[in-house]
Amino acid sequence: VQLQASGGGLVQAGGSLRLSCAASGSDFSINVMRWYRQAPGKQRELVASVTNWGNTNYADSVKGRFTISRDNAKNTWYLQMSSLKPEDTAVYYCNAEVSQLSKYDSWGQGTQVTVSS
Repeated sequence: VQLQASGGGLVQAGGSLRLSCAASGSDFSINVMRWYRQAPGKQRELVASVTNWGNTNYADSVKGRFTISRDNAKNTWYLQMSSLKPEDTAVYYCNAEVSQLSKYDSWGQGTQVTVSS
């Protein structure tokens, strides 16, 4: 399964962006959809996740500002980011727990989000 992330860019502090991640392939299902981010010099961190049945989890640093959602029919998920802060600047990666004969994790390419102060 291949993941294609899009939607990054440059935005001023307080602004909003929406990231999208689309999965493609054959005969698969996605159990959990996630967004990670990695800032320069820092470890990759989990930002948000949504399960197949709609349960969501967020990092404390983004609670109340970011919303993860999914469109199962399109095998696509989104990260709506609002009230962005300079510390949200990072490369954002989408990730999925895929079931396709076996379970495995698939990663998309990163998309850069830059928040200017």
